[in-house]
Order: sequence, then C-alpha cells, then structure tokens
Amino acid sequence: MNDLLVSRRSRPVAVWLLTGVFMLMIQVLLGGITRLTGSGLSITEWAPIMGAVPPLNHTQWEHAFHLYQQTPQYRLINGDFSLGDFKFIFFWEWFHRLWARLIGVVFLAGFVIFLLQRRFNSFMVRPMIILFLLGALQGLIGWVMVKSGLVGDNTSVNPVKLTIHFMAAMVLICYTFWFALMLLVKPGQYTTAPALRRFTVLIICLLCLQLVYGGFMAGLHAALSAHTWPDINGMAVPDTLFRQSPAWSNFVQNPIMVQFIHRGLAYLLALLILWWWIRALRTAGSPLFRQTRWLPILAVFLQVTLGVLTVVNSAVQIPLLLGVLHQFVAMLLLVILFGMLFLLRSR
Repeated sequence: MNDLLVSRRSRPVAVWLLTGVFMLMIQVLLGGITRLTGSGLSITEWAPIMGAVPPLNHTQWEHAFHLYQQTPQYRLINGDFSLGDFKFIFFWEWFHRLWARLIGVVFLAGFVIFLLQRRFNSFMVRPMIILFLLGALQGLIGWVMVKSGLVGDNTSVNPVKLTIHFMAAMVLICYTFWFALMLLVKPGQYTTAPALRRFTVLIICLLCLQLVYGGFMAGLHAALSAHTWPDINGMAVPDTLFRQSPAWSNFVQNPIMVQFIHRGLAYLLALLILWWWIRALRTAGSPLFRQTRWLPILAVFLQVTLGVLTVVNSAVQIPLLLGVLHQFVAMLLLVILFGMLFLLRSR
C-alpha cells in the first residue's frame, strides 16, 4: 500500500495538502489576532459568497457600522467607537473570513486539477471526502460561535464554542498533515518502537487537553486574572479555585482555575516531552526519525517560555505578538508530535 502511495505521481498532491496545512495555521493565527483585537463580532452577517466583498463606499460602511451598533459588544463596551475604529476591527474579521474562503478555493481548485490529471487513486477518495466535510464543518462551527456573541448581553463569544472552533481547526490541520505524510514518507523511513509510540499517544492526549484549556484561557481572558509567575497572584495554590457554584463550573468558567490547570498541564507536558526526548535518543530509529526527534523538546520549551512571557506582560491586556506566537507554537508542537507518531510504528 505504501509503495502505491509514495510515488512521483502523488507527490504534487502531498505538496498541495501541506500548502493547505500552512494556510490553515495562518487562518488560526488570524483568528487569534481577531480575538485579541476584539474584532470577532464586527461582522454580524454570514454571507459565504457576497461577504467576500467589503463595503466599497461610505453608505455601505455606514450600513455595516449600523449593524454592529445593534450588538451587545457595541452597546456595553464600544459605544464610543467612531467609524474609523469600526473599520479597524472590521478589517481583521473580514480578512479572517476572506482567508477561509481562499483556503476553500485552493482546496477545490487543487482537487479539480488533480482529478483531471488522474493523480488520485482509490485510496485517496475517502480521505478527500472527509477533508472537505471537516472544512465545511469548521466554517459552520465558526458562525455558531460568532452568533453566541451577538445575543443577550454577551460582549464576546461563548468560551466553550470558541474552544470547539479552535479544536476543530486542530483536527483539520492534523488530519491534513497526516494525509500528506502518507504520500511522502517511504516505508524505510519508519521506526519500530511500540513503547515510544504509546508514550507519544499519551503526550498528544495531554496536549489536546492543554489546547482545550488554552481555548478556555482565550475565551475567558484568563491571563488578565493573574499576571504573576511562578506564583498566581502571590500564591502557589490560589484560594479562589472553587469560588463558583456548582463546583464543576470552576473548571470551565473560573479564570483562576482555568489558568491554574493550564499552567500545571504545561509543566507536566514539558517534563513528559523531556523524558520522551531522552527515550528517543536511546532509540535506534531511521535517519528521518533521528533528524527530527529534537523538534518536540525545542517546541515545548519555546512554548512554555512564550506562555510565561504572555502571562507576566498581561497586566492590562494580552500582548498581541506574544499571544499570537504562543498560539502558533502550540499548533506547531501538536503537528510535530503527530509527525513523530506517524514515523513510529508498533511493528
């Protein structure tokens, strides 16, 4: 099967998929910028086709601004916004949606071209269908998330729906990357290490939980609730972890609890990946594995450093550059670990 997949004929398809991975990661970063600039609720309508064209004259801008003025975010927070202020936040949300449309065009155009060139074999049909379904689902989840911030007195999107949107993007990125690796990696480049592979699966599961709490951190603006390190507002274990009732709500709604868990998982992941790296150094793997096994340890310690810098510089607001870099390295770490998992085989 692998000999069939890894061929010159399928290589352009793999490059196309990796281009999609890159574009998806940029899309997530644009989503982070949109969130950090408070731009996500500036466009109140979902127009998949016509929405690609921004307002082109003063009348259209006034109409778009009028729609935004009906939102809770404008009424309760941004009531002093001028049209110029609105244009700034509109740009980021519009660009975020435009990039999503561009991803759709790139995937659809590539699919048609490769279909006409007969580069797809029977194995690729099912993954392609799943790929397009995941992409469509991600767009739908995004709009459901935006709608959650346009009702009642909500001035931002629902943190749980934001997290679902983010994790759906991670699933799409990792699935696309895995598919590309199937078309690129040759049989001789795998490494047989059953125990290390199981350990990698465990780390990925913990990282996914950490990414969920990263989503909660973003949705609750939890970094603003405690901007000291290594303590949390002067305490190793804050006394406000269970300030909300019922008790379970603290794990998804209490910013201090969310940050406490997010920090704890970060330390645990750093230690586990350090141990993974030591074990990987002792593994007589393929040349490709030996050349790439240092990537997880580099990414996780860079991520922890960025996390600390983001927290301690968040006294008033989360720094845009640090917040975006922190999100990017989180994605990169996940992709790297999936790459390691792909290279490792049980037999």
